[in-house]
Amino acid sequence: MSFLGKIFNKGPKPIIAKSHEGNLDSLRANRAGPQSPGAVKKPDVFYVTASVELGNTTTKCIVMATNLNTSECYLLNKTVKMTRDIRPPKPNEEVFGKTVWGIELSKEAVADLIKDTVLESLKKAHVDKDNDLDFVVRSTGVTAGFATAEEAGQLVIALADGCLDAGIPPRKMSPAMSVSQLPERLQKHSLLNNVMFDGAVVSVVPPKGKETVANEMEGELVTAGIKLGAKWTDVDYRNPCISLDFGSTLAGRIVNDNQPYANTVGNFLGLAGVVSDSLARGSGEIDKNNGAALDLYSDKLIKKANTKKAQANAEEAHKLIDIRKVPMDVDRFGTVPLDPVASENAGTTLIGCDVGVNGDKLEDLMDLGAKFYDRDGLPTLLSTMDYVSTKIVTRVLDVAFKENVVTPGSALGITGRAGITGRKPQLILEAVQDKFDKVVFVEDGLALGSAIMARCMNSMGTQKSPIGGCQGQKCILGKRMKLQGSKYA
Repeated sequence: MSFLGKIFNKGPKPIIAKSHEGNLDSLRANRAGPQSPGAVKKPDVFYVTASVELGNTTTKCIVMATNLNTSECYLLNKTVKMTRDIRPPKPNEEVFGKTVWGIELSKEAVADLIKDTVLESLKKAHVDKDNDLDFVVRSTGVTAGFATAEEAGQLVIALADGCLDAGIPPRKMSPAMSVSQLPERLQKHSLLNNVMFDGAVVSVVPPKGKETVANEMEGELVTAGIKLGAKWTDVDYRNPCISLDFGSTLAGRIVNDNQPYANTVGNFLGLAGVVSDSLARGSGEIDKNNGAALDLYSDKLIKKANTKKAQANAEEAHKLIDIRKVPMDVDRFGTVPLDPVASENAGTTLIGCDVGVNGDKLEDLMDLGAKFYDRDGLPTLLSTMDYVSTKIVTRVLDVAFKENVVTPGSALGITGRAGITGRKPQLILEAVQDKFDKVVFVEDGLALGSAIMARCMNSMGTQKSPIGGCQGQKCILGKRMKLQGSKYA
């Protein structure tokens, strides 16, 4: 921080990649590219994807359009519903899981919610599902209420059923096997004739062997999404990197700099946004069973906070929060099902955040929230949540450095409601600036990850503006072709 910055108490300014909104018809109408006198510009080609996500707190359908020449991604619509409003399972429906807050889920109820959300989002985006929409990716942050990591797959099936009920054809939810299977306007942008989709998403391969943690796909998507979102900034957020997603639950990865594909050497899991939700519920200002911190937040109020009291409150709250390398003798940490032995065999370190044991101290956090609210007022309670999230970030990173899984020069990316709202970006940046030269905060990382995964599945890389590969280096297409040479020679 500069001398003047210290005098006026101004910390470093966080770099936040916000979603750029756009209208598909307007985007297609723009002409792009250099031209000589009298030449006619050709329109850019846009790859239109829908990200469908069922989370513990919110359920979203986010429709994006990606410029295949520049890798710039535009938000066409974001339709958000509260997961707590999902209809209850009917008597003849099987309950196969629940959210971290205990909302019961059946496949049919999930499918109905997803169908309605998808149709509403496409309508608001003015996107025709038959002629405009290219691909749909489904994901979930709801991993808490399942007995095993494998059972979480049932929810992904329910998401697919909802998309099918909305009229999305199966071919728009699975990768093409050849360029000829893609729409004609996209064929010249696909590299399927050069490289196949081999499971690597934005040049990172998942851990080997059986699934080791129920939020594995979530971590994969947010890592990819932060890479895409960072294209709107000057931050080269490529390998090696660390991603942290602060949704209701914690997700993210630690990625090394191996080439052409990096390895996932660390995985974050456990509780995140529900920590703030619990504190917020203690205020009595929101529903004690279904309320979220989002219901309470106010930019105006937080400016009136007593930050010294907020910091002290955060320290007190963290006495209930357990952050460490996941021990080998558990099958669930921070409510998330996992297999620590399989993870160790895959070379992946699991770092978790819990409140008590599998969330059994969340009610104690609510009591603390009530205490802070009564004693210090709502503005300071809101500020307390910012400091609590900041300390979660520093503590999980401390564990990562202690376990020696952070590659020197790693970039740090953060997304999710409990990581980018309020003053969290400023506080987090101040807390980590001595360890990271490159830090970026990204809106809608999970949705952006879905958009880029859809491109990876169909080998739609952008060689002139690569998202994969290592920081400061060129596109890895040649290295990938060499790796797959036996099949594509």
